Amino acid sequence: MPDYSQIPFQELLDALLNVDKRFHPRYLYRLSDLTDEDLNRLEATWSQVPLWRRQALMEDIEELGESDFILSFEAVGRLAVKDADPKVRLLGVRTLWEFEDFKLFPIFNDLLINDQSPDVRAAAATGLGKFIHLGEIEELPQKTLRKVEDLLGVVVNGKDSLKVRCCALEALGFSSREEVVPLIKTAYTSGNKEWITSALFAMGRSANEKWTDQVVPMLQNKVPSIRAEAARAAGELGIKSVRQDLFDLLEDDNEDVQAAAIWSLSQIGGEGVRDRLEEMQQSAQDAEEEEYLEAALDNLSFNEEVDLFTLYELGKDFEEGEMIEDEDSEENGEDDAA
Repeated sequence: MPDYSQIPFQELLDALLNVDKRFHPRYLYRLSDLTDEDLNRLEATWSQVPLWRRQALMEDIEELGESDFILSFEAVGRLAVKDADPKVRLLGVRTLWEFEDFKLFPIFNDLLINDQSPDVRAAAATGLGKFIHLGEIEELPQKTLRKVEDLLGVVVNGKDSLKVRCCALEALGFSSREEVVPLIKTAYTSGNKEWITSALFAMGRSANEKWTDQVVPMLQNKVPSIRAEAARAAGELGIKSVRQDLFDLLEDDNEDVQAAAIWSLSQIGGEGVRDRLEEMQQSAQDAEEEEYLEAALDNLSFNEEVDLFTLYELGKDFEEGEMIEDEDSEENGEDDAA
């Protein structure tokens, strides 16, 4: 890959301001890992860049950041969330989703409470979910974790738009706090499809099999978004008993439901899964579908290897346990003989 860091930064700034000429994709790479000096120069120029180009730039950065994990557009994301335009701010928040720096918490916190756009507030709530996950695996200060959970709990029970409250509930799915369980149950029994969908999303994130009885019936729900989220949750929770239901959903009329069933089968695995996914890959209608199925097959292989390793480790533990018992028995026998 060419060394885009050698591109003079002034050349990039000039290209941003030149509305008569296409902004070359190579400049996107130059925006990765910005120095403080370059960031200051970009910030000074930012408001002069036409809105349509700022929007297009952030769309391209989001897409590139998702496909190339070596690149870091955190600095540009931090700049974009201060933009006057809500779409640019939204794209800035989504760019920052990729980063696990808990110092981003004040940014998401401020946007969730104060931003005028419900879409931006919802995206900020979603972004906070990662911090809860980090807290649960003890990679985040517990004090910060509690602040995140408390804030999201207030939002769920508050008067913000339904979309924002649903995103806050989904983010709380990672939390092991007892107070989260009734929030999920209330959403699940609300009769509102958005709340039910978010409740299923949170159940899947919880990694708690106690939600099995709530997830399984929703695989047959008449609402596609609910069926899709139930399928995803079944995969996340590893509910092997629904394998046949997921096979059936591969023929669903809704593409999101099909995609969710494919991925969940790759997580659960078992008899017939690989053959069915390979068959679907061979008959894929386009490159995107084929690529998705390839990723699912890779995920299936990974999970199969994890299962084999787990069985191997359990076998070792069992054999070591037998050896210890035998040694104890021999020692006891010697003591009895003495």
